[in-house]
Amino acid sequence: MARILLVVLPLLAAISRASELGVRDDLHFPLHARGTNKDGSVPVYKNPHASIEARVNDLLPRMTIEEKVAQLIQGDMNGWMDFNDPLDDTKTFNQTGLEVMMSQKSGSIWGGYLTPWDKFVFGVTVGQRYLMENTTLGIPAIIQSEGLHGFTNNGTIWPSPIGLAASFNTDLLKQAAATIADEAEGLGFSQLFAPVLDLSRELRWGRVEENFGEDPFLTGEMGLAFVSGLQSGRRRNASSSAIARMASTCKHFAAFGSPQGGLNIAQVTGGERELRSAYLKPFNRACVESLAIMTAYSSYDGIPAIANKHLLTDILRNEWGYKYWVTTDAGSVDLLITTHGTCDTRECAAKTALENGLSGEMGGGSYTYLTLPDQVKAGTVDIKYIDETVEAMLRTKFALGLFENPYPYDDYLSTLRTPETRELLHSMERETIVLLENKQNVLPLSKSINSVALIGPQVDRVSFGDYVFFNASNNGISPLAGFTQLLSNTSVKINYAEGCKLWSDDPSDIPAAVAAAKDSDAAIVMVGTNATTGEHVDLSDLGLVGAQLQLVQAIKDAGKPTIVVLISGKPVAEPWIQEHADAVVQQFYPGELGGLALAEIIFGDVNPSGKLPVSFPRSVGTTPVFYNYLKGSRPIDPGQILDDGTLYVLNTPVPIWSFGHGLSYTTFNYTDLALSKATVGPSEDFSVSVTVHNTGSRDGKEVVQVYATDVVSSVVTPNQQLVGFQKVDIPAGSSKRVTIPVNITELAVWTLDNKWVVEPGQFAIRVGTSDQTFLNTTLVVQ
Repeated sequence: MARILLVVLPLLAAISRASELGVRDDLHFPLHARGTNKDGSVPVYKNPHASIEARVNDLLPRMTIEEKVAQLIQGDMNGWMDFNDPLDDTKTFNQTGLEVMMSQKSGSIWGGYLTPWDKFVFGVTVGQRYLMENTTLGIPAIIQSEGLHGFTNNGTIWPSPIGLAASFNTDLLKQAAATIADEAEGLGFSQLFAPVLDLSRELRWGRVEENFGEDPFLTGEMGLAFVSGLQSGRRRNASSSAIARMASTCKHFAAFGSPQGGLNIAQVTGGERELRSAYLKPFNRACVESLAIMTAYSSYDGIPAIANKHLLTDILRNEWGYKYWVTTDAGSVDLLITTHGTCDTRECAAKTALENGLSGEMGGGSYTYLTLPDQVKAGTVDIKYIDETVEAMLRTKFALGLFENPYPYDDYLSTLRTPETRELLHSMERETIVLLENKQNVLPLSKSINSVALIGPQVDRVSFGDYVFFNASNNGISPLAGFTQLLSNTSVKINYAEGCKLWSDDPSDIPAAVAAAKDSDAAIVMVGTNATTGEHVDLSDLGLVGAQLQLVQAIKDAGKPTIVVLISGKPVAEPWIQEHADAVVQQFYPGELGGLALAEIIFGDVNPSGKLPVSFPRSVGTTPVFYNYLKGSRPIDPGQILDDGTLYVLNTPVPIWSFGHGLSYTTFNYTDLALSKATVGPSEDFSVSVTVHNTGSRDGKEVVQVYATDVVSSVVTPNQQLVGFQKVDIPAGSSKRVTIPVNITELAVWTLDNKWVVEPGQFAIRVGTSDQTFLNTTLVVQ
């Protein structure tokens, strides 16, 4: 009897509160078997043919306060499995750990471990079967992993997001994201923490590599492609109302990527206009239909993002109508106490995050949400906030079809690392590489040369970006291996010399590298970053570290054609390289086939087509350097050399290479720019058409970019902003008419009245890159 009372009393209280809120005014299920109906009918929440909202509304009143809170807290598969040894394949579990975990933290379960696939599948099956068969209501869990560029349990690793963005190919990215979902889905994952939609405007920040670049429009388009590819489809045997097979997780909401000093989680300074005009745009474009959103660690304008009611409730929930799962980042609720100083107790932190953010609590902290049941009983937290947040979690689960089939697939091996995925990866690797300089057309190199020197610390190294699994590089092809493979059927000899280490200032190996260059017809020097980027790796200098620049200079002095390859997670600020190298190639952290794709680009098997998603500063002192600065923010002559030879202020804030830049082995010419209408209304979309001619001797892909400038506006607007782009493949000697639609809202400004308005007047429309104009015209909004 005592056990029954322990269950029934809090349930009756919950039902009473639910009734007061108008959720339900009857009790048509028995307290001892809440997963059934008194009349013997199937509960609506178990009916796969019922609507998602009907299922959510039927399930919520059946739940105790403890069950509701358990849905809000992230659990961990390591609570019943032992994943500490990535090579151990023992398939056993801890029953006590399983029961404790599921009683308190069962809404979502972290599973991003490197472990043998069969062991992971075993663990997921054990956990889901317990929830489905051994709990009163049978609510399955969401199983989570990282997924920025491949999930973190031996999934196929793709280029880092900054590299994916360099492709400017949304169709290809959507296909890539679909393969990530293909691989993860079969293993039992149902949520991946991606994409990141922060803007790369603060280049000192270590996580630049996780972004799609500095531009809100490009970030939004690439983000939408990623979300669409990841979520498209339906899990096997799911309900007809299921709308996705994987929950993407847009992060970090919002304005996280521009911290003061470039320091991770530091404050972000800005106002409502900047928030709306820059930081929120990609999320609004890509994430309204994403099944999950993750909040940011930082504060914006003095308000912690996880407790920002204006951001998370007024804008996200009420204005945008977002109805799915929102979660905090790991340990961030505790930061209200330890970092932001807006709370002094766990109870305050839980209440503040829940009531302002309607979000769940990820692990990594003290699990402040465990205080919520007592706070509800004490009347300090209104259960309506818990109910709203639980509804969002349940809505996401029903949208995924998990109540019908939360289990891994028996044939999960059939979708892992398939030849089709590898072929698609190969295509993406090729399109992410950017040719920055090519003086006297030194590239591509001919396979008829006698020898080539491969020099530098990045030659015999696989440099993946952040959020990959232990020993992931074992699946990758280094540049040395890639060039060796490509040249295996030629007579070209490879002379390899490391020259220096990535970190070390020791120049003692440079002479050997110089000798290798002198013995070769051309020298390719591969330098860049690795341990100097990533989460918690913020920088005060954007130049090459150690002896790398010294190595490049020495090889150039050797007198042979010198091609510099920058392999990095962010822009490298080295104007000397731009000025003196014969050619410069940028490869943002690649995927598993990056070494081969680089060789194919260098030797001309593939024509480069990547464009920069982020601008390259001349030094850290000239940052920020993003192209779409507000008018007046980059004076024409910001620096000058005085008579005594000293430098005043800056040499120039103009970047070495600007957003949208990228060369080809062929040449393109633009003609016949035309607008669909020269004059439009404030709610009328338009299109920009141009004929692109391939005037060279090689087939090539070109990214047609459309920029707009509001000539006169009521508030200060960007000097220019990308409003459309399209990647097109044009055979040598051919031309193609390209039409790019532009949504009129891209021209809107956040006015003094705090409204989005497309103001009447003239807009300069041009085709080119951010620093080059090929053709231009004028659009009139009346």
